[in-house]
Amino acid sequence: MFCGSAAGQVSARVRAYYAGPGNKFWPTLHKIGLTPECLAPKDYADSLLYGIGLTDMTKTEFGADAELSGRADSPAALAAKIEASKPRALAFNGKRAATVFFSRSCRYGIQHDRLGDAAIFVLPSTSGAAARYWSEFPWLALAAFLDQNR
Repeated sequence: MFCGSAAGQVSARVRAYYAGPGNKFWPTLHKIGLTPECLAPKDYADSLLYGIGLTDMTKTEFGADAELSGRADSPAALAAKIEASKPRALAFNGKRAATVFFSRSCRYGIQHDRLGDAAIFVLPSTSGAAARYWSEFPWLALAAFLDQNR
């Protein structure tokens, strides 16, 4: 299960996950081997075919992280989704959602914490606006974990 902060402006407008120009989410999923082809944002529902769930920390606000008020963040709703769906891993796409969830700052990579049976990863954001923080190494670590824990 991947969790972002909120839909960006473009994603909210076209009603598709990770649709903004320059967002590396879909190409990265393919590059690290989680999808056999590079899905387009409009085909986000197909991610379920590969065991990939998508959600956000807030479902009622949209925009860049700096534009979010924080009032609509719902760590409890995310925890309930994870408990209900029982994924092998919860992967935060960017530090903001992870920081909200844990109520503390987090480093990239696998965390010591778990949520039920789910390992928790904090990954560099795939947003084009966060390009200066980009590294695919934590994403590759997630892929290796998922491959080892099939």
